[in-house]
Amino acid sequence: MECSNWSIRFMLLAVCLLPALVECRTRHYKFNVVMKNTTRLCSSKRIVTVNGRSPGPTLYAREDDTVLVKVVNHVKYNVSIHWHGIRQLRTGWADGPAYITQCPIQPGQSFVYNFTITGQRGTLLWHAHILWLRATVHGAIVVLPRRGIPYPFPAPHKEVVVVLAEWWKSDTEAVINEALKSGLAPNVSDAHTINGHPGSVSTCSSQGIQIYFEVLALNVCFL
Repeated sequence: MECSNWSIRFMLLAVCLLPALVECRTRHYKFNVVMKNTTRLCSSKRIVTVNGRSPGPTLYAREDDTVLVKVVNHVKYNVSIHWHGIRQLRTGWADGPAYITQCPIQPGQSFVYNFTITGQRGTLLWHAHILWLRATVHGAIVVLPRRGIPYPFPAPHKEVVVVLAEWWKSDTEAVINEALKSGLAPNVSDAHTINGHPGSVSTCSSQGIQIYFEVLALNVCFL
């Protein structure tokens, strides 16, 4: 009889926990911060990237998911990552501002950001939060509704993540350092970019033309 009672209790506990186990997941990502030779606007330079890409990878999660991002620093700069728009509820140490909520990740070191997305959904942004590394170290976070909860708008024909940024031909760390020394505003960027591309350049290769016009032609719907 006692064994039977324990069996019933276990089954009731499993039934109560099942929705939570099905609903919430832990999402694992790995960011390797590395240098990469990149050509834009007819000139090349080495930039800091995540996984060799700029913008970096898009993170996908659902509301109430836990996100773990292991960041490994392979460059000469200290690094930290800020999850722009994510409410860090009881996880302030995962927010990312260097020397404020965390010590930056030193060259050759790693750090695991661990946070749960609670009470929010939509398309947000992650970016470096030290020096001017955010110029090339950035990307999107797509937070989907919990399963079974519809979007608050008609389902779009297609969903596209669009990241708007800027491009400097000069090294961005040199640009900001010169501004700090002179006390003047930093030099303006040489171009604005859509998903890392400045669009067509008549005197150079056609890099960026296709994605530029595809984005303009799409009826883009942000989550």
